Amino acid sequence: MALNILVVDDSKTVRSVIAKTLEMAQVPVDNLYMAANGKEALEILGENWVDLVFSDINMPVMGGVEMIERMHEDDVLRSIPVIVVSTEGSSTRIEQLKQKGVSAYIRKPFTPELIRNVVDDVVGGGNQ
Repeated sequence: MALNILVVDDSKTVRSVIAKTLEMAQVPVDNLYMAANGKEALEILGENWVDLVFSDINMPVMGGVEMIERMHEDDVLRSIPVIVVSTEGSSTRIEQLKQKGVSAYIRKPFTPELIRNVVDDVVGGGNQ
């Protein structure tokens, strides 16, 4: 099953790296959407069917945490798994994110194998 994936990061380079890593990891992608912040991401989510979101935490305009909170206020968006990709990695922070409904946490830098395994864990195995 090919996925519609949204990558949210204020760094164009990081967005490109995640896109390339998904390709290297042989994650089946149907459509790949890109957003520079949470506000752009919510606009894309409002107009497109998305199966999975990769998001940074710290971004200008609207950060990842606020975006996730807004997604959880919406009956449709609430069901979309969010994988946080960040350099910020304190266990307290990760626990707070999981309480907000984040499906997984990937710390930068990451490998294609890690990305593939996390995607499989989140969308594979009958989670949807």
